This record gives sequence, C-alpha cells and structure tokens, in this order.
Amino acid sequence: MRGEGTIERMFVLGIDPGLTRCGFGVVKRAGGTPHFEVLTAGLLETSVEQPMEQRLATLHGDIAALLDDTKPDVVAIERIFSQANVKSVVSVAQASGFVLALATMRKIPIAQYSPNEVKLNVAGSGSADKRDVQDMVARLCGLDIAPSPPDVADAIAVAICHLSASPLLSAVHAGEA
Repeated sequence: MRGEGTIERMFVLGIDPGLTRCGFGVVKRAGGTPHFEVLTAGLLETSVEQPMEQRLATLHGDIAALLDDTKPDVVAIERIFSQANVKSVVSVAQASGFVLALATMRKIPIAQYSPNEVKLNVAGSGSADKRDVQDMVARLCGLDIAPSPPDVADAIAVAICHLSASPLLSAVHAGEA
C-alpha cells in the first residue's frame, strides 16, 4: 500500500472484465470519509472485426499497460458468473484470466466479487439494475454525471466494494494473527 499503509490511502483498480469492452476504474477512499475518489476510469476495447488472436493480444497489452501505469495496491475484479450466452462467458473468462495472471505476475493482490456482492454493497440491493449502480457510483464519488457506459461504472463499483470491505477484512485478518 502507499503512504503509511492505511486503508484511506489504498488505490484499488476495479475491473469489469470483457473482451469487447473491459471497464476499469482506479479509486481511493476520500480522506477517511465514506466517499470515494475516482483517479482514472475508462474502457479497454477490442474490435469484433479483428481476428480473436489479435483481440486477445491487444487486450493483454492494454491490461499490462494499465497495471504498469496505475500501479494499484489491489486489483478488484468482478467474478465471472454463468450466463445463458456461452460465447459471452468465454470472452469474459479470457479477459478475466489476463487480469488475474498479469496482476499475479506483478505481485499485486487480487480480490474477486460477484456481481450481486457489488450491487448489494454499492446500491443496497443485489438485484439493482445498471442505472442504479451508475447513479450510486456518481453519488458515492461526488460526480456530477454518472459514469458511462455501464462497464466503467461497474468497474468503479467493484473498486468501491473492495474499499468498503477492506476494513472488515483487515479486522478479520488481524484477529487471526
């Protein structure tokens, strides 16, 4: 962690994995308040017109550069969940795999959260819709406009989820010592 290693100084890279659109957001707690600050956020995109191997190479390079540029203390990623569309699950798994492998190679800790955990933590309901998550991310981060597209808001929400869970996780780990 940066600084004195306090939770308030933790920089979390949240990832909403996807091969076509991979949302990311680097977030920190805003000075011990219940609010959060978005340091950077955006999308890593690949074109469906390109061959799969080129898309994978592009995403791999983009994720590596993102990790190197942002130097997060933790990578929080939305866990893959089963969908009706097998092709979609496979592409999400490929993107997720790159994030997990590249973070591990850099010795960056990883946390994974299900979509329902993220929605419950950020919006107060595990069944919140995309717009609810976008609106709550804007409110929690003091943004005038909700992050868009939803992939970006989801990535920021994953980071917020981790920052919210971190005090509890730290207390649990301290009790184990």
